[in-house]
Formats: sequence, C-alpha cells, structure tokens
Amino acid sequence: MRVETVGVDDLLDRMARRAEAVTRRLDALLPPADGPRGRVIEAMRYSALSGGKRLRPFLAIESAALFGVTPEQALDCAAAIEMVHCYSLIHDDLPAMDDSDLRRGRTTVHKSFDEATAILAGDGLLTEAFAVLADAHCHPDPAVRTALVAGLAAASGAAGMVGGQMIDLSPERAGLDLDGITRLQSLKTGALITFSCESGAILGGADAAARAALQSYARDLGLAFQIVDDLLDSESTPEELGKPTGQDDAAGKATFLGLLGAEAARAKAHDLVKRACAQLEIFAKKAEVLRGTAHFVIERRS
Repeated sequence: MRVETVGVDDLLDRMARRAEAVTRRLDALLPPADGPRGRVIEAMRYSALSGGKRLRPFLAIESAALFGVTPEQALDCAAAIEMVHCYSLIHDDLPAMDDSDLRRGRTTVHKSFDEATAILAGDGLLTEAFAVLADAHCHPDPAVRTALVAGLAAASGAAGMVGGQMIDLSPERAGLDLDGITRLQSLKTGALITFSCESGAILGGADAAARAALQSYARDLGLAFQIVDDLLDSESTPEELGKPTGQDDAAGKATFLGLLGAEAARAKAHDLVKRACAQLEIFAKKAEVLRGTAHFVIERRS
C-alpha cells in the first residue's frame, strides 16, 4: 500500500502555526500575578513561553486529528503536555542535575532567577498541567479527563520520565549497554512522547487497535529522536542547538552514539523512523502529517 507524507515546507508551516497556538494558550493559562508569588509565575512563563519546537503538543494535536478532534479542542491537552516538558527542562538544567546555563538560546531559569525559584517554577508547571487536564474546558467528559490525568501521571512519574532521569543520574549510567540505554531513553524521553500521541487517541475515543498503533509509532519515534539528539550533541555547537553540548561525553555517560558509532547510530535512527511509519498503516492517508513528523525528527538540525 502506498503511503503519503506531507511536504517539508507544509509540515514546517503547520508546526509553526500549532506552536504559536500552543504558546498563546500557555500565555492565557499562566497569567502574570502581582505580589511575591508573581516571581514564580514569571519564571514559569519564562520557561513555557520561550519557544522551542513544541514537538510533543504537536504530536498530541495531530494524533487527535486522526479521530476528528479539532486543534482547538486538543489545545488544552497539548498545553498541559508542554507544561510538563518545560518543568522537566527546568529541573534537568539545575546544578544538582545537568548543571546547564543555556536552554533554547537563553539563560536557564535558575540562572535568570535563582535555584529556589527554578525548583518552584518546575513544581508549579507540573501541578498546573494536571489542573488544566482536570478542567471541563479540556474535555466535557469526566472519564476522558480522568484518563488523560492518569496517562500523564504515568508518563511523568517514576514509571516514566522521573524514573528515566534517576537512571541517568545513577552510577550505573556509565556502564549501560544498548538495551540499558534504550530502556533509559524510553523512560526519560520516550514516555512523554508516547503519551502525547496516546492523548490524541484518548481525546478522540479511539479503539484499542488505534491506540496501540499510536503507542508503537511513538515509542519508535522517541528512540529515533534521542539518537538524533546524541548525533547533534556531537556534531553541532551550543549556538546552533541553543544549549550546551558534549556534557554526556564529558561525564563519561554511555549513549547511543558512543555505543554504536555515528554511522550505525544514524542508520538505526532511520530504521526506527521506517518502523514508526509502518505502525501508521491502519490510518492510511490520514496519518501523512505524523509520517512527515517522523522524517522531520531525523532530518532536524536543532
């Protein structure tokens, strides 16, 4: 069966429009406040409104579109996912974690404000994300909202992103083999990407087969994304990426690139994208944007 993918220019335009819509919604969901607590909200806004690819909310919106959910209807869920992603970046950048001074081309939150405010800003974004999903504005059906809350909690917590970050910080990180790195990145990076796609199926009331297809697509996509991150970290400059480079290598951490070498790592990323696209066959032409997104992931330069 012949499958369709959206053109690069059309995809980039679509991603930009979705990113702008998500930023506007985040701006509305995180209004400035007066008084002492205004500082933490300012820090939350500094992170959440700083741009970025908005890949995870884009996946949520486009996955939902497979089931007739409009971008406007999916926007609150997409914004909540981006809040969690931004929280994770704030905490990852702290001195106790990756100790980074640059993120998205700007100084990190703990450098622009202070460490205590950065911790609270991350906490604030994480908890606000669940408030957004629990609100009837996100979806009129309480069962759908409950499923979204449960899914995001699983993707964000010890069985997902937090668990992956703990493995990343552990002494065992340096000696992980390929299976170990795959497990680590499936949790740290892949869990939220997987939920982003699954959330669209939840919003659209998809059946089990459709949900399983999106989960499989997202798992392969998440690993390909991380392999490309490893390659870019080695081949690009901090100015090009908008964040420090070479930190994992300097810390002696095992990576896909270090274990496989550049050529084999790049080939694996391409194989994963091919496999991810194959998972979308049941959606036929409707999934052309998601197929194009998978190809964008391995062709991106930042």
